[in-house]
Amino acid sequence: MKKTLVLFSHPRFEKSRVNLSLINHIKDKKHVTVHDLYEQYPDFNIDVNAEKKLLNEHDIIIWHHPFYWYSCPPLMKQWLDMVLEFNWAYGPEGKALQNKVCLNVITTGGSKEVYCSEGYNSFTIRQFLRPFEQTAILCGMNYYPPFAVMGTHNLSDDALHDYKINYGNVIDLLQADLKINSNESTSFLNDIPQLKTL
Repeated sequence: MKKTLVLFSHPRFEKSRVNLSLINHIKDKKHVTVHDLYEQYPDFNIDVNAEKKLLNEHDIIIWHHPFYWYSCPPLMKQWLDMVLEFNWAYGPEGKALQNKVCLNVITTGGSKEVYCSEGYNSFTIRQFLRPFEQTAILCGMNYYPPFAVMGTHNLSDDALHDYKINYGNVIDLLQADLKINSNESTSFLNDIPQLKTL
């Protein structure tokens, strides 16, 4: 069974109804480690060696965060800048993360309709996540489409329940070695056919 590391970054986690629900649903799953960066590093003083050890021990890396200003909260950016070092994560000798699966799990206030060329955000979620995708590619990881919970401000309890169940199901599928062809046009893991059969 593949081991999953959820690198969770939310500076106001206790006020996030949606993220509380998602994290509470998956935190006790077998072979899943939920690593809350803001709880671990309130002073932003990241223990790089401890983070590398965690990465080495897991097969699936999830960057779970709210979509702040079309990106991630500052502590996650600092984590990326400090932990993914040259000749460890990338470069001629940087092989530590090769062939691991990597993806973003994000929450957005805006709905799917506003994230497109015709919407007021002008670009798709996948386009905004290109820096994460290229980071994963540079590190030799297999980058999968994001799992996204969108329109969080108006999300019903029933819809949120479905999202949290599907988040758990996505992790189950990944741990069972789900393969996603990078040439497929899947924009979100939420939409993969395998979820419909569970």
